[in-house]
Amino acid sequence: MFETEEKKQRALLVSVDTGEDDAQASMEELYELTRSADAEPVASMIQKRPAPDGATCVGSGMLKEIAQFCKSHGIDLLIFDCELSPTQIRNIEEDAGVRVVDRTILILDIFAARARSREGKLQVELAQLQYLLPRLTGKGTELSRLGGGIGTRGPGESKLETDRRHIHRRIESLKAQLTEVEKQRELTKRQRRKSGIQMVALVGYTNAGKSTLMNRLTEAGVLAEDKLFATLDPTVRTLKLPSGAKVLLTDTVGLVRRLPHHLVQAFHSTLEQAVEADVILNICDASSPEAGLHLEVTRELLQELGCREQPVLSVLNKCDRVPDLQGLPVIGSKTLRISALTGEGIDDLLAAVEEALPEKMRRITVLLPFSEGGLAAAVRREGTVLEEAYTEDGLRMTATVDTRLLVRLEAFIVS
Repeated sequence: MFETEEKKQRALLVSVDTGEDDAQASMEELYELTRSADAEPVASMIQKRPAPDGATCVGSGMLKEIAQFCKSHGIDLLIFDCELSPTQIRNIEEDAGVRVVDRTILILDIFAARARSREGKLQVELAQLQYLLPRLTGKGTELSRLGGGIGTRGPGESKLETDRRHIHRRIESLKAQLTEVEKQRELTKRQRRKSGIQMVALVGYTNAGKSTLMNRLTEAGVLAEDKLFATLDPTVRTLKLPSGAKVLLTDTVGLVRRLPHHLVQAFHSTLEQAVEADVILNICDASSPEAGLHLEVTRELLQELGCREQPVLSVLNKCDRVPDLQGLPVIGSKTLRISALTGEGIDDLLAAVEEALPEKMRRITVLLPFSEGGLAAAVRREGTVLEEAYTEDGLRMTATVDTRLLVRLEAFIVS
């Protein structure tokens, strides 16, 4: 959307400050998002209002000022730091004379440009179509067709109805394809559990240095740029710990404030890799004035995803940029300070990871009542069954299981 062969598009960033959020911090992030989309953020304007205007988001006076600025400074694109309705976009474009996109469209565009894996591309397309569907209007909305063509238009249907029908079909197709991908991931997950291989996940805000840390620890060769969402697709590599033990290290998609709902839904399966990890590293940029907030927001998201049992280590990266470490935040019982770029603190990080890893696998014998068929299925699925036999009192199983499954089986252990 934003790339041109000759020059970058010049963008004016616009925000309405209603007092609900830190408008300046959000605008700074929008600036970085615009850079990541390969556009040039020329200037920004923030208007304080009790609420966005229903027709044009900003007030009429502000809109005139925006139109004047666009004309005198050669602005190609207006980027609003909020989600706009189709009516607002149309009205603003008519008055300003330049194309308008909102924060969600901007992020979706970056994701579409950066996705490399089949799953990543499917997830982005699904998010784009889910965003587009409720926004189709009868005002000549055009849809770049993803399939079909001749024969897709039924007798008497309007173009709008055909577009909606086409999008619904494509959404169902994408969901079916993603289900197949998730089944394959589930199979891989089971094989990993049975082999006893443990996993460490890197999570945190985008541009916190996760990819640089991944490269430092594993020589993964992951793209590491000073741009938001430089990495979208998860990368998994083997990490050797100080004791010589090996674990899998996985990178996950970065977070931003007010991540669009459609993207949270679409990338839920990718973020869920953190749920399966044995240890989670919550990475944040120590040089950011909002480092503490970023750590806390990520911690809350992990809890929402169901990461309640795994140890989470807070890691302040880019400490080489911070001359005074005394003012840095401390979240939880342990906060590690590192520089993935220089290697500072990496040895301490590896030692902390090794210490936090739970005991790998335990061999146990359990007697499960016949009513606990679901638990027996979990043992077969997630553990390695060595022996099993039906008795008068229930199902007797000897198996090796990981520590998380062990907690669920504790009441039924006989040896």
